[in-house]
Amino acid sequence: MKTLAEFRLDPRLTELRERAKQGRDPTAADETLCYLLETAEKTAPERILEIGAAEGLTSCAMLARTEARLTAIERDPARAATAVKNFRLFGVSDRVTLHEGDAGEILPMLEGEYDLVFLDGPKAQYLRYLPECKRLLKRGGLLLSDDVLLFGWVTGEPPKKRRMLVEHIREYLRALQKDAELETEILSIGEGLAVSRKK
Repeated sequence: MKTLAEFRLDPRLTELRERAKQGRDPTAADETLCYLLETAEKTAPERILEIGAAEGLTSCAMLARTEARLTAIERDPARAATAVKNFRLFGVSDRVTLHEGDAGEILPMLEGEYDLVFLDGPKAQYLRYLPECKRLLKRGGLLLSDDVLLFGWVTGEPPKKRRMLVEHIREYLRALQKDAELETEILSIGEGLAVSRKK
């Protein structure tokens, strides 16, 4: 897998990502972004869906490597407003549709098929989103679910305060691996990435 430096991201995007990493809700890990960008380059998706877009930095990086159109969902109004500014800054606004609100309510309203779905929203809701992600994913398309190992807690012993969250993620992973329509591999990059291909 390439390093992030090899993708030669816009220096402004690199700076914004570094700033986001210092915040309460950082952007995708470098390793995870590398995998996303490499996947996008190989598969040349026409339509991408990102659930949990935050400030739009991962979206901007993917759009810089593809000709895709992207649908983004972000429930936090401040982050969504910053994402809109970033889409303008990087000249991709004309290829992005941003929905502000709860993905659980927005996903059922979306139509058409997506080649690539990046799931990076609230982890406790992943299982709730799965049926709609599958509906929207085209055959042969990829569902990439981020942070599914969560500091090693999912395969180990989580702190007491995080046990319920970890159990939600474990339940989601079991659902992915049992699903006859999906082929799933769990990669130990970033905080864990589940890669599911729709058969």
